[in-house]
Amino acid sequence: MSACDVTVLTSGHDVADARLHREVAALMRAGLSVEVLGLGDSGDAPPGVQAVRTWPRPGLAGRATLAARMALVSRGRVLLTLDPDSALAAYGVSRRGRRTGLGCGPGSGPGSGRPALVVDVHEDYARLLADRAWTRRAGGSAGTLARGLVGAFTRVAARADLTVVADEHVPPLTARRRLVVPNLPDPAMLPEPAAREPRPRALYVGDVRASRGLFAMLEAIRAAPDWTVDIVGPVAPADADALTTALAADPALAARVQLHGRRPPSASFALARGAWVGLLLLADTPAFAEALPSKLHEYLACGLAVVTTDLPRSAALVRESGAGAVVPAGGSDADVGAAVAEILRGWSADPTSLDAARAGAGEYARVRRAAGGGYDELAAAVTELAQR
Repeated sequence: MSACDVTVLTSGHDVADARLHREVAALMRAGLSVEVLGLGDSGDAPPGVQAVRTWPRPGLAGRATLAARMALVSRGRVLLTLDPDSALAAYGVSRRGRRTGLGCGPGSGPGSGRPALVVDVHEDYARLLADRAWTRRAGGSAGTLARGLVGAFTRVAARADLTVVADEHVPPLTARRRLVVPNLPDPAMLPEPAAREPRPRALYVGDVRASRGLFAMLEAIRAAPDWTVDIVGPVAPADADALTTALAADPALAARVQLHGRRPPSASFALARGAWVGLLLLADTPAFAEALPSKLHEYLACGLAVVTTDLPRSAALVRESGAGAVVPAGGSDADVGAAVAEILRGWSADPTSLDAARAGAGEYARVRRAAGGGYDELAAAVTELAQR
């Protein structure tokens, strides 16, 4: 083997990222050699990769510089990017074909030739910017720069050898070759549905921030004293102080809230064993209006009942599967939390009603485990590019 088949690179995501793990697992199932360049602890990278290299998380301004460095040291015949900065940097390398990296395999030499470019777009970044307070800094100039970056990224994504999007509505809507790979779970990374524990316990896995329901969750657990909650994921810096203050002000609440920080997917969802319910309390923002979050599929695949805010696609899936409850979206954290707490108290008082929802989740899990998730189709397309 004269070179590594695929380099997965991201200057914006931790190597513990769930979609990164699912994609790498599919690539390796297809027999491809993979190196991963990303952020965080190398021990959280997908198991079995041929090479992994990580860097500390940079500030927003440092992502582009780090992305350029990653692209230059990349060693794959195919570059698969997971964020805008990395896509822009890899696009430059894919056009010039000059890199300093060495191949991953035995007898490898310097990276040479024009690598193929695969751009994975798993969010509508233009809408996501509306959910970020930092875009309003310096009179909005940060937002103007970010929107320019997103525009350039979208154009590059459309020109890539393969454009992968997480949903039909995610830009670019047209591209040279566009493949929709939904954020569906990989059953191999999740526990089988299991019996609930005697004591009521909720679970949240994902980015931990206000717009994703952090403080609504706290209000719900505060008002449902029989319940505890495990919260898995990185806390947004903008919300860290408010979270610390809220827990310090209410020791009884703090005793029932377990913060686990970032974990790789298998470790995150190990906490689903025995849990009663998964929480999905997204705020009603432009970024989430058309979203169908991966964590909803993951909760259901683990056999958990789900409480979701009334955003169209998430609410429709929960209602159709009979796997949980829907609360109004768009209210204050206190209002959303009160609505969730009422449901949680009802389930702890009468667990048979919860068990009916969990049965709906279990049926969904059975169907989804048999259906697959599109990642093998991605691996087949990448294999074609690696062999050209």
